[in-house]
Amino acid sequence: MTALDTSTNYLGFRSHEVLARTAGDLLPKFHLSTKVGYFPGSSGAEHSLDPIRLHTAVEEAARDLGREPDLVFLHNPEHSLTPSTARSRAALADACAALDSATSRGLCGAWGVATWDPTALPPLVDASVPTPSTLMARAGLLVGAGTLDAAEALMEAWNLGAGAMWGMSPFGGSTRAPVWARVDPRVFLHDGRRYSRAQAAFRAAYQLPNVSAVAVGTDEPAHLGELVGALAGTPDEQTVIEYRTLLRDRLRTQSI
Repeated sequence: MTALDTSTNYLGFRSHEVLARTAGDLLPKFHLSTKVGYFPGSSGAEHSLDPIRLHTAVEEAARDLGREPDLVFLHNPEHSLTPSTARSRAALADACAALDSATSRGLCGAWGVATWDPTALPPLVDASVPTPSTLMARAGLLVGAGTLDAAEALMEAWNLGAGAMWGMSPFGGSTRAPVWARVDPRVFLHDGRRYSRAQAAFRAAYQLPNVSAVAVGTDEPAHLGELVGALAGTPDEQTVIEYRTLLRDRLRTQSI
């Protein structure tokens, strides 16, 4: 394992301190990414795109981690957008500019956008919105056609190249969810019978959408080892294309 991804708000806003204390002098050996956008509030976490708060959060992340992160994501910007397109575009542009400034100041190596629901974002991207280096979005067999298409549209709007998209939540929350006992993801691999259902679902997530990395939880080391082994699997691209077509057909049927 050579990369770690965390967020300011994980572990009750203690994730950076806990990670720094646990990893110690090993932390610089990892590619380290984190996220900013959520802040402690009177009734729990609150989201904000305020550029000053975001810039300060990047400063605090570097301080609490004991090193500058390699990558800082703007976390779920869609949570603070308004129905007004012009107002939302301005808010997104200012938030991205804050992370762009933090990167220029050396507070992090690069910045990106992590979005759970990207559907509102593509129409907001124009020349006024700085371009991130990386986009992170949900990936895998449980992601709907609308989300997949929106993530790809956002990549196109920012003119991001191959390898610039990361995936997250490939199991929709848990490999123990009932859905994984009902379906067999191994049909998405040419050599599927060599792998478990969890391995096949993980490998298929790299194609839905096309991502260069997939973030997963680190609670179970054995589970991580199993997933690493899945990377040797060969996706059946034709089956993936047919699945995308089925998802789009289902979305159109629901819209009628």
